[in-house]
Amino acid sequence: MAVRRATHQTHTAGTDSFAPTPPAAAADFKSRFEAYNRLQAAAFAFGEKLPIPEIVAVGGQSDGKSSLLEALLGFRFNVREVEMGTRRPLLLQMVHDPSSLEPRCRFQDEDSEDYGSPVVFGTAIADLIRSRTDAHLKKIKAAVSSKPIVMRAEYAHCPNLTIIDTPGFVLKAKKGEPENTPDEILSMVKSLATPPHRLLLFLQQSSVEWCSSLWLDSIKEIDPTFKRTIIVVSKFDNRLKEFSEGWEVDRYLSASGYLGENTRPFFVALPKDRGMVTNEDFRRQISQVDVDILHHLRENVKGGFNEEKFEPFIGFGCLRKFLECELQKRYKDAAPATLALLEQRCGEISEELGRIEHKLQATSDVSHLRKSAMLHAASICTHVGSLIDGAADPAPEQWGKTTIEEQEESGFGSWPGVATAIKPANSDLRLYGGAAFERVMYEFRCATYSIECPPVSREKVANILLAHAGRGGGGGLVEAAAEIARAAARAWLAPILETACERLAFVLKSLFDLAVERNHSHDSDFWQIKGDMDGYVGFHASLRRSYNSFVNDLSKHCKQLVHHHLDSVTSPYSQVCYDSDFHGSNSYSRCNQIQSISYFLDMSESTRAREDMDQENIPPKDQENTTPGKKPEPGKVYRESQMTIPETPSPDLPSEAILGVRKKDNVNCMDIAGRKRQARSVAGGGGISDAARSHNPHFSFGDMGKSGSSYVDICSLAAQHFARIREVLVERSASSALNSGFLTPCRERLMVALGLELFAVTDEKFMDMFVAPGAIDALLSEQQSLQKREKILQSCLIEFKNIARAL
Repeated sequence: MAVRRATHQTHTAGTDSFAPTPPAAAADFKSRFEAYNRLQAAAFAFGEKLPIPEIVAVGGQSDGKSSLLEALLGFRFNVREVEMGTRRPLLLQMVHDPSSLEPRCRFQDEDSEDYGSPVVFGTAIADLIRSRTDAHLKKIKAAVSSKPIVMRAEYAHCPNLTIIDTPGFVLKAKKGEPENTPDEILSMVKSLATPPHRLLLFLQQSSVEWCSSLWLDSIKEIDPTFKRTIIVVSKFDNRLKEFSEGWEVDRYLSASGYLGENTRPFFVALPKDRGMVTNEDFRRQISQVDVDILHHLRENVKGGFNEEKFEPFIGFGCLRKFLECELQKRYKDAAPATLALLEQRCGEISEELGRIEHKLQATSDVSHLRKSAMLHAASICTHVGSLIDGAADPAPEQWGKTTIEEQEESGFGSWPGVATAIKPANSDLRLYGGAAFERVMYEFRCATYSIECPPVSREKVANILLAHAGRGGGGGLVEAAAEIARAAARAWLAPILETACERLAFVLKSLFDLAVERNHSHDSDFWQIKGDMDGYVGFHASLRRSYNSFVNDLSKHCKQLVHHHLDSVTSPYSQVCYDSDFHGSNSYSRCNQIQSISYFLDMSESTRAREDMDQENIPPKDQENTTPGKKPEPGKVYRESQMTIPETPSPDLPSEAILGVRKKDNVNCMDIAGRKRQARSVAGGGGISDAARSHNPHFSFGDMGKSGSSYVDICSLAAQHFARIREVLVERSASSALNSGFLTPCRERLMVALGLELFAVTDEKFMDMFVAPGAIDALLSEQQSLQKREKILQSCLIEFKNIARAL
């Protein structure tokens, strides 16, 4: 009994939660605590991420967090009535000040490290917490917020302690709140409790069994081994009546099987009387509850309990001292790392200040800005040229695009008039620069060769052919077919040329971002101080705009150029439809017949027969005039008096009959009026005599389906002419025009064009890119803010250096 009584007396003295600490130890701890408090205030004000040891109180709503805060403060301020824990955290900095006989509370200004005027009355504190919470949530339009309200409480009866009181866990949103409020609270609490430098103070009511705890699993997700978790069983007095024997108390206090062997929870009860009492009476009630609980366990429980094992964990006084000692220990352990981090941050802020001062100085030095800007622009142009010539840096896997991605991002998902999907070689590879340009060119060829001459109505054929026949001459059929082919080429190939220009322009525009990335990661060909132009948003925007404008001008010029080539090959004066030196279109008529990206035209001479078909029908004076399709008899020369007029064909005869008339007469089809020329024949033969057609312009188009009819013949000729126009346009004109129109200017004229637009201007206009309206004021404001932050951090640094020396 003597040992038990001595133990009781010792613990009773220890339960005086507000007993003073030895002066020397208290002074050392207070200096560290004040240093951390100032650093913490600066960190929250400026958004600094500093690993300051902190305690985060977590738990379900109504588990007693607010009452615990009031007990730690040593006075009541009706914190539970404002329900601030459900919507916004409260960072409570408690400072033990023996000279402050009445609590002195101050709130840190929003977005500032400064504190406002002291608030004395408890009701005023509650009102201010409520108003700040409502104003902030209204501003951000949310139901909860992770930004804490910082409150500093200086009092002679509170410990040196900092606690972040978080919103309480809830299962269901209150009336008027969004349904996802519980999930938002849980997510916010986890984000606040996850940093490893923070201690978790987890509260749970004693009436809840460990096996049915709603929030214990959430705490395990944050801290699986409870290494930095302090578990507090609140409202412990509600459980006392269930204990009758000592083994029951010991089993409950051990929490075996749920928390692990090395985890010891604290068991706390606080006064239930919420009536108006003085602060002194409130503190006395807290101490009395601790005494009453221990008395009950000793006197009213048979056999008592294991005091040696569990007594240090029972009562609010034990919890308070443990928290203060644990925080003091962590402050001491963290001091060296905090000192090193402060030195690093002070150095970084000094660099930021130097950068801003450099910008402010540069605004008054136009020549320096011009030089830096020109070097930067030249470097970008050099990288663009390198990307066009072929490069694999930056990584194509990240920066390149597939054909489908190019189509989607450029806004041209398909080729006009092409029904089938065009999938060029390497379409699945991520390419950029010159490789992507060549792939689009290949895709353009595939798309063009997939278009055939569209069907033509009989009425259109009749209108064109009869009009030609009415003008007289012997080339009505061929000329009509050529006119149909030219019209089809203008209608169907022009949109494809437009799309090709847009797609190629998109490929070149994409190079700007790649050039910027290369400029950041490579040494520029033009030496410049790294970071010289960083931060000049206006200049970078102007440079991008000028580059895009340059590419747009190239696209516009190329459109005009390819349209000019299209107009040339579809002109009535063009010889494309009659050029027998150019091979037929069969070798290029299908996309899958293209074997490589590069195309080489076969310009070899054609057969003598094809050459003859392109000559005028009037023979040279030293040669005889022979009938087409029939070899002349050797040595036999026809005189003009021996030439006969061919038989006039019937309007209803098909083309075979007309050809029969030609074979039957075995003479040249010459005009009755003695015209000197005949119409050109189509390479490959098979058509009817144009001279015969011209003699009877009102031949029949009635039988469309019959082989060899006039309608089928003219459609066949038009398709051949269309294929030849298409081939000449793609192989001889458009490809070279697009390459020279896009790539050559990018290599040779890009820097000159950008220089003229950006730098060949007055100083005033040049400075508009760097000094936007209000930019100087913004820089000055940023400079002042950084100077203020540097001053505070430097002050904290000096304090921590002194603390480190004392340690």
